[in-house]
Amino acid sequence: QVQLVESGGGLVQAGGSLRLSCSASGRTFSSYAMGWFRQAPGKEREFVGAITRSTGSTLYGDSVKGRFTIDRDNAKNTVYLQMNSLKPEDTAVYYCAATVGGRVSSWQSYDYWGRGTQVTVAS
Repeated sequence: QVQLVESGGGLVQAGGSLRLSCSASGRTFSSYAMGWFRQAPGKEREFVGAITRSTGSTLYGDSVKGRFTIDRDNAKNTVYLQMNSLKPEDTAVYYCAATVGGRVSSWQSYDYWGRGTQVTVAS
């Protein structure tokens, strides 16, 4: 069992930056690939990015590629999402999730989810 708690969301002006954190409980954090998803009102859940459990390889959704960066600190049981050059269309609730395997870009692969943190980008 893994419990995930996101933090770091808030209101930011377009062009600004935010760094989200996702803290995980349990001693097996390093066993999970970690993903970030987002969901805006009236829209489907969207893949933002993911980081593998061992090599730390990353994968990003097309809409955030080049602007967002994911990294993890297994010693702190934490995964981060650095968001730069934010746009109003990045406004959404951001969720972190953990998976032991499967296609990391598919939300259906994830076993555990946080409750999300709101990110609002003002134009």
